[in-house]
Amino acid sequence: MKKTYLILFTFLFIHEIFSQQLQISGDSIPIWFNEAKVATHENGIVWDKDLYGPMMLINPVTREIYANEADNEGYLLHEGNYYKGILPDEISFANTAMEWKGKRWAMLILPLPEDKNARLNLITHELFHLAQPSLGYILNNCDNNHLDQKDGRIYLRLELKALYRAIIAKTPLVVKEHIINALILRKYRQSLFPGSDTTENLMELNEGLAEYTGQVMSGRSREQTIANFQQRLVRFMGNPTFVRSFAYQTIPLYGFLLDDLQKGWNKEITAKTDLTAYFIQAFGVEIPASLKEQATVAGEKYGYKAVWKEETEREEQTKKRILQYKAAFIDEPHLEMKFEKMQISFDPRNIMPLENYGTVYPNLRITDNWGILTVENGALVSQNWEKVTLTKPLSIGDRIIKGEGWELEIADGYKIIEIEHGNFKLVKQ
Repeated sequence: MKKTYLILFTFLFIHEIFSQQLQISGDSIPIWFNEAKVATHENGIVWDKDLYGPMMLINPVTREIYANEADNEGYLLHEGNYYKGILPDEISFANTAMEWKGKRWAMLILPLPEDKNARLNLITHELFHLAQPSLGYILNNCDNNHLDQKDGRIYLRLELKALYRAIIAKTPLVVKEHIINALILRKYRQSLFPGSDTTENLMELNEGLAEYTGQVMSGRSREQTIANFQQRLVRFMGNPTFVRSFAYQTIPLYGFLLDDLQKGWNKEITAKTDLTAYFIQAFGVEIPASLKEQATVAGEKYGYKAVWKEETEREEQTKKRILQYKAAFIDEPHLEMKFEKMQISFDPRNIMPLENYGTVYPNLRITDNWGILTVENGALVSQNWEKVTLTKPLSIGDRIIKGEGWELEIADGYKIIEIEHGNFKLVKQ
């Protein structure tokens, strides 16, 4: 039987969401919808298409829905200038786009940013995902686990530093110099990890173009955009992992620089575009044959030694965490649950690849035919997205099963049983 997965990405920590008591002003809802409508109408030229469409804002505490239009099944009720309802428990919430009640929606988690520019950046990012199929882009997110390895992280950080230097440079000659260095560092990184050019490209076509769209439609001035880049890069460099979040930085930076040369460049991009090759051609760059030597020279200009020191220290800490995770999810007694029709939401900033076993997600929420799983202290999702592994259950009730940092609300027709070596698995009755 073919399995159906819906993967939802959110930049909110689950335990932080549920610990908040959100006070949502009904007066703000139509204002936010109108802001997005005006922004997309004014900037429709970005994609030659008005991105405004069905939107729902979700209160993560009460699961209340605030929508800008009705669904196709009469579930949402009209209330003043918006529509309202409750998101069913089996639907995971995240900042994403999804099919629900006969429509494709942009879903956003409240509270929205107080700053209008940041708010529009976020909303229009998700409106891009809403329109993504009609724009011809594949909804695809490939893991880029090489960006959790030392050299992958080093050369990504150096590429981003070069791009930022290009953005703040004062003369075209200096701008070009930094762009050349950025692309040399990018090509060298990809040469170290065969196949990474493809996986990075898929993520950048998806999340990178979405974030570029949000940037352009945010309403920020040029000076505000540059200041925002600086703030974002500082935060990004502190992320526990770059595996799923790097594209939010790379494409907006390249896009900002390309806008100065060729406004509307993004309309030339298709689902088959090799973005690295496109950038090399668009900026008129020749990549040298002596790539390693040139990458070494370029890296020194952006603080290679300091970055190497930081990443070497991080690598040592990562090795220790990997040993802890292998013990918890592989060696010691644990619980395995196979996916059937899974929806998963998680924070992409703090995940950790675990060799060939899969990826550890410190915080996530999974809904499936077998119930609702909430994790606040780590779970291992297999590399082929076939199953989730948890530490062993500490208590098994008729409806609620609990372990260290996780809770499963199990559905009728399923149960947890103990198998060999003290391990557990989920079975259908």
